[in-house]
Amino acid sequence: MKQLYKQKVKAKSFMLTILLYTVVIAGVVFWNNISDLLFSDEPMQVAIVDETASDAGALIVESDDLEITEFDGSLEEAKEQVDAEELDIAIHLEDNEGQLAATIYTYEPLSFTTQNTLSSQLDYAGKLYAVQQMNLSAEQAEQVLGAQAFISYELVNEQATNGKSESEKAAGIGVSYFVGFLIYFFVMTFLSMITSDVASEKGSRVLEVLLATIKPTTHFLAKVVGTLLVALTQLAAVAVVAILLLTVADGGAQLEVLQTLLEDLSVAYAVYTGAFLLMTLLFYLIFGALLGSLVSKVEEASQALVPAMMMALSGFYVLITGSFNPDTMLIKVFSYLPFSSGMVMPLRIGATDMPLWEAGLSFLVLTATVVGLFFFTMHFYKRSVLTYTTGGIFSKFKAVFKHTT
Repeated sequence: MKQLYKQKVKAKSFMLTILLYTVVIAGVVFWNNISDLLFSDEPMQVAIVDETASDAGALIVESDDLEITEFDGSLEEAKEQVDAEELDIAIHLEDNEGQLAATIYTYEPLSFTTQNTLSSQLDYAGKLYAVQQMNLSAEQAEQVLGAQAFISYELVNEQATNGKSESEKAAGIGVSYFVGFLIYFFVMTFLSMITSDVASEKGSRVLEVLLATIKPTTHFLAKVVGTLLVALTQLAAVAVVAILLLTVADGGAQLEVLQTLLEDLSVAYAVYTGAFLLMTLLFYLIFGALLGSLVSKVEEASQALVPAMMMALSGFYVLITGSFNPDTMLIKVFSYLPFSSGMVMPLRIGATDMPLWEAGLSFLVLTATVVGLFFFTMHFYKRSVLTYTTGGIFSKFKAVFKHTT
């Protein structure tokens, strides 16, 4: 285990993976600065030709991408300036039976972002204009459109606990999506690593030499525990890098935002999420060692990995689906399945009002599956690790039981 751990931690691939995570995290943290550097352009010059009686042009607000001015001349003069590329956009506003009608003139087709921004601005201005026709002032119209209801929830069942607030559920969805994303990529990385390692040693006949001095179970335990420690080391390194980058970015403002987000999550959520992360990694590492012991050479490892990869991928896609609606039956079912509960159950804990005993039950199912898979794999590993057969996974299972019993 010690030899495996040192070998993997000192490998260039380990360092490059951490560097890759660092680049990705830095890109997310400093995206505002990067986008300003790469995509910042001069704001587009927009002239408003207002022919309404209610000064509708004043309802359109400037943004970072649009610099809006009231045009004193006629519409034809504005179009001529657009044609001469002295103006980027000319917007003609007129009344159409009490509704605001806008015509946009440009020299070239607009980008999707600019079109979307203009549509949003004009749509909101149209609503304000319609309200103004009711003889309300601009301030009164703004107050009407910006009015919000004060909403609170209260359970009439006095024995029931209060549900989570909207902000708490939103925080649970965001953090759970990130945790599921992290679990998926770590599972895929280290699942492939342990399967390829076992297959490589088996294909090069190194295992025959190793198993002359150590027990197959010792080799199996060293592979699983050593790879798990490498995964946890990489996870800790990525966490440290992320905290450092968040501390530096915007003078620590983003770290404060993250702390505020985490304050909406309970202690039980953090405990269960950490436990599910650890047990899910163990589940896939044990399964990966089992699959690696079945192949005869390293070239067959990718084929053997297909069942495990499909299970991890299905859990990840269910998580993505559940991010939009975490209360569906699909999410509930997959939160109890061992191969997907590590990604899906944290979403239910953080984003729904489920009782915690359901999370405990799901964790017990996952733990029992890991324990059962561990003893089965350890028993099977002794038979399969020195068995060389051809064919698919199921035929190799049959061959191992046939020739070793």
